[in-house]
Amino acid sequence: MTFENLPLIPRLKRNVAEAGYETPTPIQRETIPLVLRGCDVLGCAQTGTGKTAAFALPILQQLQARPDSGVRPIRCLILTPTRELALQIWENFNLYGKGLSPRAAVIFGGVSQTPQVEALQRGADIVVACPGRLWDLMNQGFVSLDAIEIFVLDEADRMLDMGFIHDVRRIVARLPEKRQTLMFSATMPAEVEKLAMDLLHNPETVKVDPVSSPVEAIEQKLFYVDKANKKHLLAYLLRRPGVENCLVFSRTKHGADRIARDLKREDIDAAAIHGDKTQSARQAALNRFRAGECKVLVATDIAARGLDIEGLSHVINYDQP
Repeated sequence: MTFENLPLIPRLKRNVAEAGYETPTPIQRETIPLVLRGCDVLGCAQTGTGKTAAFALPILQQLQARPDSGVRPIRCLILTPTRELALQIWENFNLYGKGLSPRAAVIFGGVSQTPQVEALQRGADIVVACPGRLWDLMNQGFVSLDAIEIFVLDEADRMLDMGFIHDVRRIVARLPEKRQTLMFSATMPAEVEKLAMDLLHNPETVKVDPVSSPVEAIEQKLFYVDKANKKHLLAYLLRRPGVENCLVFSRTKHGADRIARDLKREDIDAAAIHGDKTQSARQAALNRFRAGECKVLVATDIAARGLDIEGLSHVINYDQP
């Protein structure tokens, strides 16, 4: 099957082809027709399986088919746990939606709210948001959710892990009862199942691959080392042939900064991202890493879910996950 076989409008198929997509992933193949039929969907699939296109493409098609009245209220809301993921989803909506009328805006904390408010005031059919900043702007009177037709909760399990459940429930309470709801999660613990029962109406369930199973293409290794020599082993591993770039996970923010400093002392170019960094610093480090200007990105679990980094050769868990 190719994207040509899916019930998408010609403009979307052209945009998808220009983006380099040829064959839909299983989550895209199963989810897109269900969303276009107006079903509520509970999707369970690993990170990296193409979930964003699975909901973005049919949402764009639905909004294109139902033109707004000219006022451009917010008609679709996507909630996601991290700033980086919100930006990535927004960029994908812009990529897939070239030449179509729906406009997207992105809302997250850690930066000035002024440009985000201005984007909302210009009119946005689709808003991709982190819960904290969205709730803040709602309370300031800048955001109304009265016209929402489609609501997407992305990375639901991560949202619960990061303590956003209360914000999510407060935001959901402001949504119209009559709406289409899509919920995606990489794992399905009891709390996520309960949330799904509360949010979804007669949902279609799409499960792709065993939940939380390792990807077959990944070779995994474990190294036993005493604490004092961990940083030396890390530097040694990063210098080995075949290590083109590496994402290193640290348990703490201070640990991430320390690892990056230690690597720089070893003449290994490294940058750290975590919640105490400004959004501009985080995005600059991520862009340098994506562009190949920086060999190592050291991160807390802020980057553990959903970021699209092509050609990543290695991932190292410096601390036990």
